[in-house]
Amino acid sequence: MSRRTLPIVRNILSARSATATRSVTYMPRPGDGSPRPVTLIPGDGVGPLVTGAVEQVMDAMHAPVYFEKYDVYGDMKNVPPEVLESIKKNKVCLKGGLRTPVGGGVSSLNMILRKELDLYASLVHCFNLPGLPTRHENVDIVVIRENTEGEYAGLEHEVIPGVVESLKVITKFCSERIAKYAFEYAYLNNRKKVTAVHKANIMKLADGLFLESCREVASHYPTIQYNEMIVDNCSMQLVSKPEQFDVMVTPNLYGNLIANTAAGIAGGTGVMPGGNVGADHAIFEQGASAGNVGNEKLLEQKKANPVALLLSSAMMLRHLQFPSFADRLEIAVMRVIEEGKYRTKDLGGHSTTQEVVDAVLANLD
Repeated sequence: MSRRTLPIVRNILSARSATATRSVTYMPRPGDGSPRPVTLIPGDGVGPLVTGAVEQVMDAMHAPVYFEKYDVYGDMKNVPPEVLESIKKNKVCLKGGLRTPVGGGVSSLNMILRKELDLYASLVHCFNLPGLPTRHENVDIVVIRENTEGEYAGLEHEVIPGVVESLKVITKFCSERIAKYAFEYAYLNNRKKVTAVHKANIMKLADGLFLESCREVASHYPTIQYNEMIVDNCSMQLVSKPEQFDVMVTPNLYGNLIANTAAGIAGGTGVMPGGNVGADHAIFEQGASAGNVGNEKLLEQKKANPVALLLSSAMMLRHLQFPSFADRLEIAVMRVIEEGKYRTKDLGGHSTTQEVVDAVLANLD
């Protein structure tokens, strides 16, 4: 073979190599590309601002979804029947933050939605974003929280004036199914370890039942490492060595606290995606508590961070089996964060919501 032909051969081989390494992420069935209806609840405060950001990006990508929009507010006594009907029909919902009344005996609409639709698993993904400085590196934690019972069962009453009894409910059925969800998630996403968070040293029966269920499920997944951690020690470990955690499975109240702590460690609640899922339905929303939902100043200045809901909507696209659209959206958001030119106040910048959205749109492939 002459030297002149060598470059040509190398080019052919490299082209073949590039083709060989290209992967097929999803093999569609006929009709899978049909646009899917998604129920949209903009919510309170800055909710319409960040859900509006998602609508713009979906429109720019020509994503195969369309929204059925309903006005729901946190001070409503119940979720309107037409909204529940829409979610049950569409199976998927995207939601902005809803104000949760404090005290006064008014139910949280978030809890009503979860119970009505049996959205038993809350998932929050807390991870370092390239270009966003944090105290800890290599943080990549998925917090999976039981969503329907525990302290959130809502069973409270006043025994006598000045004495309130609140019941924590733990059942084998709910404990087993959340443990199965956590291990199945770990198995399907190539995760190595599941940590069960508990307080069984004090609540020996309730949290003991939760642990017993986790151990039973863990025995069916021998390739996944399993360990247990008392919630107070877990909190300390989380803020000192968060890189040790992979997937965490928790009862309801602990999961709420752990997810918000992990979000704060990884970059803040404004960038962490999440969702609530059940056997038939799913609601995607900002992963950790939307504490900024009632921030009137953010609303006035139009400077709410849309990143968490944009990443949650990417999770939604993957759930709907549109992985290439999810990849495009995630990559665009990551580029904007890494460049650091457009960031909202919570990330150390001064950008408006629209400026961040425009930067994401400019980075869409």
